[in-house]
Amino acid sequence: MKWMLFFLMSSVAWGFGANVIFVHPDGAGISHWQAARFYLAGPDAELNWDRLPHIAVYRGHMADALSATSNGGATSHAYGVKVPAGVFGTDGVSAGPAMSASGKRQSIMHEAMEQGIRTGLVNSGSIIEPGTACFVASAENRKKGEEITRQVVESGVDVILSGGEEWFLPVGTKGRHGGEGRRADGRNLADWARENGYAVVYTREELEALPEGTRRVLGIFANEHTFHDMGEAEMRTAGLPTYLAVAPTVGEMTSAALRFLAPGPFLLVVEEEGSDNFANYNNGQGTLDALKRADEALGVAMGFVEKHPDTLLVTTADSSAGAMDVLGFVPTPERMVLAVAGRDANGAPYSLDPDGKPFLSQPDKAGKRHPFVLVWGTRHDTSGGILVRAMGKNASEVSGSFDNTRIYSLMRDTLFDD
Repeated sequence: MKWMLFFLMSSVAWGFGANVIFVHPDGAGISHWQAARFYLAGPDAELNWDRLPHIAVYRGHMADALSATSNGGATSHAYGVKVPAGVFGTDGVSAGPAMSASGKRQSIMHEAMEQGIRTGLVNSGSIIEPGTACFVASAENRKKGEEITRQVVESGVDVILSGGEEWFLPVGTKGRHGGEGRRADGRNLADWARENGYAVVYTREELEALPEGTRRVLGIFANEHTFHDMGEAEMRTAGLPTYLAVAPTVGEMTSAALRFLAPGPFLLVVEEEGSDNFANYNNGQGTLDALKRADEALGVAMGFVEKHPDTLLVTTADSSAGAMDVLGFVPTPERMVLAVAGRDANGAPYSLDPDGKPFLSQPDKAGKRHPFVLVWGTRHDTSGGILVRAMGKNASEVSGSFDNTRIYSLMRDTLFDD
């Protein structure tokens, strides 16, 4: 938390070049942010997400499907080209990296590193999650966790903060987070990172204790994800919280990454994965908690841009997870009975708060709180209503209708002067 406050309050100016911060709250469509606003701020208030001044409608179709996959969408963001839905950092035809829109077989992040720009990847999920991993790894498919992790760790990215300890360790080796390794190649990638100049940390406290001037950091904050990846009933039965207490939030990781990447220029890609995974489980409380964390990360990034305007902050999702929407209602006794029944007249499931009651919004400007339920359409990712929002350098390019491949070109135009 102290690094978050540091970047929101600090008046230090480092003289950055052109920096890019791409924040990807996975699976978060317009309705997800609407729910988060009601729940966290109130219907007449604003989230950090609401305060981003430039806005466009996101168009995220794949080369062979109308709805995006996480891996296909991330590949389009990283390479600037339309790709099949099943790819992971490839074009689905050639082996290895896709051909990018700039005519190079390398992602925007590999190109940045080649030009001496510092880089960072932050994910509340496992290191293998494609929203960040596709920026430096290319694999046959997203199930190749062993190979994806190797490529991410050996990529040369300066700051890597995520979960996924299971993919760092050999089979049979117990990790700091209590799980066992899954690597069949016998390698210990955490040891490799230490030997190659990375400070390796495992908890929020260890991350915060890293000294000024630390240049390369590998944070491994969970055996799998930093959240409990499960549905509402399973979580309630097990008595588990949505997120692990020992792990830093995505906002805290973002703030730390900005500290370590100074003085730039840099490219930082940040993903809150819980907003997608919880929504795909139709876990309402988990989704709202994930969106709170994503909005905090946006607040950290916005504070940074305000002090360093030669920085682009852009945020979007590649899909709308669970086809979630908000159903608000006048709380008559009859309507409350229908709400707590947990299912709409057409059979669509509702999410209630952990006490089995409708969620309550924060007060509106008249001081009134309103009940609502979250209603789900699927357990898959949908095309949904998705926005691109931005502030800072070149943010005015975000307007009208914005194809997923333009995330790449916007980042590239900001990073490179060619």
